[in-house]
Amino acid sequence: MDLKPKRRSFTENGDAGEDLSLTNGGNDEVGPLVRHAFETGRPEGLLRQMSFVVKEKEAEIEEMCKTHYEEFILAVDELRGVLFDAEELKSELHGDNFKLQQVGSDLLVKLEELLECYSVKKNVAEAVKMSKNCVQVLDLCVNCNSQVSEGRFYSALKTVDLIEKSYLNNIPLKALKMVVERKIPVIKLHIEKNVCGQVNEWMVQIRSSARNIGQTAIGRTATVRQRDEEMLEQQRKAEEQYISEVGNLAYTLDAEEFDEDPVIVFDLTPLYRACHIHDLLGIREKFREYYYTNRLLQLNSDLEISSAQPFVESYQTFFAQIAGFFIVENRVLRTAGVLLVADQVETMWETAVAKMTSVLEEQFSSMESATHLLLVKDYVTLFGSTLRQYGHDIGTLLDVLDSNHGKYHQLLLEECRKQIVDVLSNDSYDQMSIKKETDYENVVLSFNLQTSDIMPDFPYVAPFSSMVPDVCRIARSFIKGSVDYLSHGIGINMNVFDVVRKYLDKFLIDVLNATLLDTINSGNITVPQVMQIATNIAVLERACDFFIRHAAQLCGIPCRPVERPQAALSAKAVLKTSRDAAYVALLNIVNKEIDKIMTLTGSVNWTPEETNQNGNDYIHEVKIYLHSILTPAQQILPLDAMYKVGSGVFEHISNVIVAAFSNDSVKRFNTNAVINMEYDLQIIENFADERFYSAGLGEIYNDGSFKNFLVEARQLINLLLSSQAENFMNPSIREKSYCALDYKKVSAICDKFKESPDGIFGSLANKNAKQSARKKSMDVLKKRLKDFS
Repeated sequence: MDLKPKRRSFTENGDAGEDLSLTNGGNDEVGPLVRHAFETGRPEGLLRQMSFVVKEKEAEIEEMCKTHYEEFILAVDELRGVLFDAEELKSELHGDNFKLQQVGSDLLVKLEELLECYSVKKNVAEAVKMSKNCVQVLDLCVNCNSQVSEGRFYSALKTVDLIEKSYLNNIPLKALKMVVERKIPVIKLHIEKNVCGQVNEWMVQIRSSARNIGQTAIGRTATVRQRDEEMLEQQRKAEEQYISEVGNLAYTLDAEEFDEDPVIVFDLTPLYRACHIHDLLGIREKFREYYYTNRLLQLNSDLEISSAQPFVESYQTFFAQIAGFFIVENRVLRTAGVLLVADQVETMWETAVAKMTSVLEEQFSSMESATHLLLVKDYVTLFGSTLRQYGHDIGTLLDVLDSNHGKYHQLLLEECRKQIVDVLSNDSYDQMSIKKETDYENVVLSFNLQTSDIMPDFPYVAPFSSMVPDVCRIARSFIKGSVDYLSHGIGINMNVFDVVRKYLDKFLIDVLNATLLDTINSGNITVPQVMQIATNIAVLERACDFFIRHAAQLCGIPCRPVERPQAALSAKAVLKTSRDAAYVALLNIVNKEIDKIMTLTGSVNWTPEETNQNGNDYIHEVKIYLHSILTPAQQILPLDAMYKVGSGVFEHISNVIVAAFSNDSVKRFNTNAVINMEYDLQIIENFADERFYSAGLGEIYNDGSFKNFLVEARQLINLLLSSQAENFMNPSIREKSYCALDYKKVSAICDKFKESPDGIFGSLANKNAKQSARKKSMDVLKKRLKDFS
């Protein structure tokens, strides 16, 4: 096998060179040779050569196989032997197999039966599993239906969600799966409608409850306000009385603040449930919009004013309803998650404020009662204070109330004017008789009208009539009404005390003083009434100090600053002027009556033949009349007023006497007439002195008495009875003795003075030396007066 084959070489037909080159040439040379053979047109040789080469190569291969693959051949031989053995084994195996098949045919049948049982078991297990899935789904569906029918929508949605997420995709029955898939949206829609229906019912119920909610909250605000006012009032009294237990008092009041539960209870459960259900349904935004829209519609409906009922009867219901609405919305905002946002609540509040502002302005413009306006204002401030606790801005509402304080005070002034007119028209103008200490406290002490700190004996006759305490009550009520309107946030941009003081002055001047002046100047008032009015005015002047202190107390201002003289009300000076006007009116009435009595030109004999030391009748009538006037005046009027009235009356009497002498109807008069007038003047002078000193005026006015106001009549009588009448022309003497007389009056009167009476015995009368001297002196005076003029 190690022998190598020998290489053989053949040459045929002279083509040995080409064949050799084909045989020995490389693969790269074969191509050109083939191409060359075909190009020369002699391919036969090439084909022969190639056949030879093939045979040569086959021989080489055979030799190589013999040399190198003998073992393979041996192995093949062995394999052939094995194959024979295998055939034998196969035949044996076939026999054994036949025998085995004969033995195992029964077993095979049983195996097939077993496999079939296993298949059935598998199918049954699958069927059981599918049935269980269907049963679980159906159980959940049944539970869902029962929950829906029972109204447990949240549990029903949880069940639906469980079916969707855990069972729906695993339902083996297509028909059942399709039914469940179709019913799930129907159930959700049914639940949504039912929940929205419950929310609608809740909205109707909460709207009907909103008024009670608002009234409860406003009532609690009013209670707190009243308690605070009571505390401030007690503290104010304590400060005024210098009570040292102010701290204990404040502590007691503070302890009472915790008696009430500030939480207002109302049920939001349906709303909470609806929020959760819509969250599960994935339509939270839809529900939010639904809730906001419907509540806004309810608010707009609540903001409508019914024309069937007057506003003064419905304003509490109106504002309580709105307060309840926003209290509910505040609770919803705080507890219902994101169902409401602050901007939405603020938008609703702005809508409500705009409507309430419009309503208040319209209603205030048509109101004609200060009481109604104050009631509405008080309730609006309580409404504002209540909602301010929930963070709402009430500035716009307060601005409306603030802008109407002028109209309120105007209405209040008109109402007080009517009350003052009624008081004055119903006053008896008799001094009040106070029988009990409690009455004294209510009538006198409560208004600081007392002139002494000593409690008087009862019954006590006050210097004023019932008009004074009635007017003080009206003034106190006016002050309280003014402060009440300007309090609780209304006068935040102003000095409340200054405004109250301004309107108090206006009340006292434009209402009280004007009414008093109208009464005084009415012309149908008597002397006692005028005297009592003047006395009442004097008391009211003192009451002005109480009024200003009371206003300061109600405004929370210390009383000491307002008790200074520069802080006094302007009305005090105006009332003083009116008191003087009352004195003038009193004097005018008395003077008119005196004029009726002293008709001297017709009732006096200007040329009597004899004198009358008892005086003329008119002077006694005047004396009686003055006694009837000055006696009560002495008890009623203050001394300065008594002096003014008395001096005016006696001065008027003097003027009447002088005017009688100069009256054109008196053509002439004689000495007896002058002497009689002298007697009359002496009577009235004595009466004047007596009244002056009996009234106690001598201790105050040391320089003279009422008699001094008769000086013109006295100087005229003295001049006419003087035996040196010509001295009237002497400036020094005239300044000393006749300063009250006028040249022209004296000249006219002297021209009428005839010394001799017109009688039978007139010539005898002229013989009297004294009368002759008086006549000569008078004639000289007449001549000088003529020369002077």
